Amino acid sequence: MEIIKRSDLPQGGFAGLTEHRLLKDARLFGRSNDGTWPRGIGNFVYLADARFQPLGDTRMHPHRDVDILSFMVEGRLRHEGSLGEGNVLIDNDVQVQRAGGKGLIHNEVNPDESWNRMLQLWILPENQGEEPGYQIIRPQRGALTRIYGGTVNQGVYASRTLIDAALFNDQMVIERAGDFVAYLIEGEGQLNGQDVIEGDFIKGRDFNFIAKGNGYLLLAQQSD
Repeated sequence: MEIIKRSDLPQGGFAGLTEHRLLKDARLFGRSNDGTWPRGIGNFVYLADARFQPLGDTRMHPHRDVDILSFMVEGRLRHEGSLGEGNVLIDNDVQVQRAGGKGLIHNEVNPDESWNRMLQLWILPENQGEEPGYQIIRPQRGALTRIYGGTVNQGVYASRTLIDAALFNDQMVIERAGDFVAYLIEGEGQLNGQDVIEGDFIKGRDFNFIAKGNGYLLLAQQSD
C-alpha cells in the first residue's frame, strides 16, 4: 500500500477556508511537487480536506462538466447557487452536484460563528455535456453507502468511478476486492494488516478494513 498523511502536506486555502489538498490529478492540474498524488482512480481527480472560518464562504464561482461531491464532517454548510439554492448540510450529509454541459455557479457558506469541516471531491463525468443535477445523500451508520457511480438504477449518477462512504462502528469489517483509493476521514483502524488513522490517504489492492472505534471512511474504486 501507499499512504499519504494529511499532516505531512502543506496547508493552503482561498477565500474563507483553509485546506489540505491530497489529490490533484495531473490531467487537470499538471505535475506538481507539493506531495499530493498526481493520479486518483478512474475519474476521481481532486480531494481537499477543508475547514471554513467562522461565517466564511467560498464566494460564488462557476464549474462546467465536473461532478462535485461535498462531504459535511463537522458543523453546517449553507449552499447557494443555480442548483439546490438554500439547502443546509449538517454532519454526515453529502451533497452531489453535476455541473454538466450547461455549467453551474455555487457558493458554500459556513453560517455559524465556529469552524466547520468539509471534504470536497471532483469527479469527471463519463460523458461531456450531461444535464446538470443535484442530490443530497446521507450515509447510513454501520454500512457502506453508495454516494456516486454504478448504474442509473442505483439512484445516483452513473459512472464506472465508484464512491462509497462508511460511518463505521467499532470492530466493523469492510471488504472489497480490486484496486482502491481510501481516505480515513475520522477514527482509526487496521487496513490490510497495517494501522491507519484519521488523515491517511491510501492506495492499494483488495480492501480489508477492521475498525477501532467509531469513525468515517471514504472508499473509491473503478468498476469494469
